[in-house]
Amino acid sequence: MSIKSDILWRVGLVYLGATLFALVIIIKIVYLQFINDEVWKSKAENTKIKNFRIPPNRGDIYASDMRLLASSVPYYEIRMDMQTPALTDRVFFNGVDSLALCLSRLFYDRPASEYKKILVEARKKGNRYLLIKNRVDYVQLKKLKTFPIFRLGQYKGGLIVNQENHRQKPFRNLASRTIGYITKSTTGTKVGIEGAYDQYLGGVEGITKMQKLAGNVWMPLDGAGKIEPKDGSSIVTTIDINLQDVAEKALMRQMVKHNAHGGTVVLMEVQTGEVKAIVNLTDTFGAYREYYNYAVGQSSEPGSTFKLPVIIAAIEDGYIRLDDTIHTGNGLFRYYDLRVRDDNHTEGGHGTLTIEEVFELSSNVGMAKIITAAYRENPKRFIDRLYGMGLNDPLNIAIKGEGKPVIRYPGDKLWSGVTLASMSYGYEVKITPLQLLAFYNAIANDGKMVRPRFVKEVRCHGKVDQTFLTEIINPSVCSRQTIKIAKKLLEGVVEDGTAQNLKSTHLKIAGKTGTTQMYSQKTGYREKSYQASFAGYFPAENPKYSCIVVVYNPQNYVYHGAYVAGPVFNEIANTIYVTDLALLDPVNRTQEELLELPYSKNGHQSELITALDLLDIERMSKSPDAEWVITNKTNNHITLDGKNIIENLVPDVVSMGLKDAVFLLENLGMKVQVNGRGSVRSQSIAPGTRVRGGEVIKLDLSYTEG
Repeated sequence: MSIKSDILWRVGLVYLGATLFALVIIIKIVYLQFINDEVWKSKAENTKIKNFRIPPNRGDIYASDMRLLASSVPYYEIRMDMQTPALTDRVFFNGVDSLALCLSRLFYDRPASEYKKILVEARKKGNRYLLIKNRVDYVQLKKLKTFPIFRLGQYKGGLIVNQENHRQKPFRNLASRTIGYITKSTTGTKVGIEGAYDQYLGGVEGITKMQKLAGNVWMPLDGAGKIEPKDGSSIVTTIDINLQDVAEKALMRQMVKHNAHGGTVVLMEVQTGEVKAIVNLTDTFGAYREYYNYAVGQSSEPGSTFKLPVIIAAIEDGYIRLDDTIHTGNGLFRYYDLRVRDDNHTEGGHGTLTIEEVFELSSNVGMAKIITAAYRENPKRFIDRLYGMGLNDPLNIAIKGEGKPVIRYPGDKLWSGVTLASMSYGYEVKITPLQLLAFYNAIANDGKMVRPRFVKEVRCHGKVDQTFLTEIINPSVCSRQTIKIAKKLLEGVVEDGTAQNLKSTHLKIAGKTGTTQMYSQKTGYREKSYQASFAGYFPAENPKYSCIVVVYNPQNYVYHGAYVAGPVFNEIANTIYVTDLALLDPVNRTQEELLELPYSKNGHQSELITALDLLDIERMSKSPDAEWVITNKTNNHITLDGKNIIENLVPDVVSMGLKDAVFLLENLGMKVQVNGRGSVRSQSIAPGTRVRGGEVIKLDLSYTEG
């Protein structure tokens, strides 16, 4: 064979070998990819590593005085890795009996023998993520970390601790709906302050790597690219717990008394718009609880409380003055096919009333006649005036679910010939209690409408991070002159009108009653269900708080706003009045009003000076260096004269207080016997007598027994 042939043969052999090797690789790839793919997919799934989110600690929610309203309480899931390399059979079987006994005594859920059986079987199976217990609290966790095996930690003892946070409300039902909640579903329902300020409370999630084990169990891989979460900030609300409690109890009493379906109260600070209390109660299976936020979400016909913006519109447009008169007749008025009635139409009506009396007595007939006479030819002017007051605009508060106000405009689909008359006494319009309160608050605030505010500030690690200030919605809902008239009308309702039952000698209230027949989609107005309300502010002469009370569907044949909602308002206002020192008239303590200087006892000079200065009583010391003094009262001051105390001689303690007298006598070695109370009236041993050690001296005080 020639050399050339030999080389060709060898090269061909190499090519053949390479081709066969490549063919084997291709066949193997096809086999793995298409024939045996399920086996390898399963193995891949069993060894998969993923990034998992670590939820941060959610920020707390506080009341205005920093009492806790909502907080995340940590609970722990306890698991055990039976295959951690450092956990040898010797360590495990030497400690398993003690561990089982400790677990049984800690949780009281199963005997020690059953715990041991579970642990031993898991060890034999090589379970790397055995569930020991769910919802373990921090105190239990601390004890658990001292147990045999577990005290060795994660790597030597296999202990795995996963933290879970659960939201708790220390005051439970109090303002619960307004505080709100967030669900963990994919859609994530967000309610109340929890939902509105989630961007601050929620924090930033961390990331950890976890490995999937057999049985679709995931185990964390500590230290593998872990990013710690950033905890959420805390929210300080405007809610005053004490006022919230007062409002809830007042509303609860009236709802129970009248067997009402639901009710709401909102108490707001006039100048700032801070909501100090917000209560929403619903009858749920015989018990009242916070179920639905009526104040924010319930847009309904307000009834007579809407007469305030209506009459303001007519005054602003120059159609009426308070001394004008309206003939309301027998309390019945037909406007097209609308029958307007006053409450006393069965008693003959009110007859002729002034505009002021129409409002104070809440005459539907009077209001309908005023508005139809003024705006029949130009209803757009009336609606434009209401729109100009901001009554058709939502408040755009942070809390979600605000009901939309509805004030129809001429030409709208549902506008009819009787709409104007119906609006005059609060029908065919819809508004939420909070929206209506914002308007009443504007009247109390001299026309300035502010946005209701539920949160004061955001805090991060105790430091103020962001402050929420008062927002002005409308700098003036109407003219200053009309504001004065409106205030007079609201005060007249309580002094001489439908809310005279709220009249008080010490606290002047301004407000308006409302009684509305509620509309049903099924039965219209045929079903007799009512809504009772009262909106106003106090003190009337210098308003600090505004408040609205609405009670839905009261029973027991009493449904008028003055007698169902009014007492709630009254109780809240009076409770605040007697507890808020800023509302009480200051006591004038001028020197001229002191008819007589108070009596003062002889005694220690420095203590007397402290007391007299604290009481702002003029004094003059004739012996500034004397330790003990005798007091003398003049027309306008107290004189302090030095009192000589001679060693070893009995001092004169008459007119001294008991404390000073006993101090002096016992320091001389005498034994003191006391009869009565008050200042010293007489002493059994005369002043100036030489002291004998241990001698008994009797003191009779100004008020003696028997």
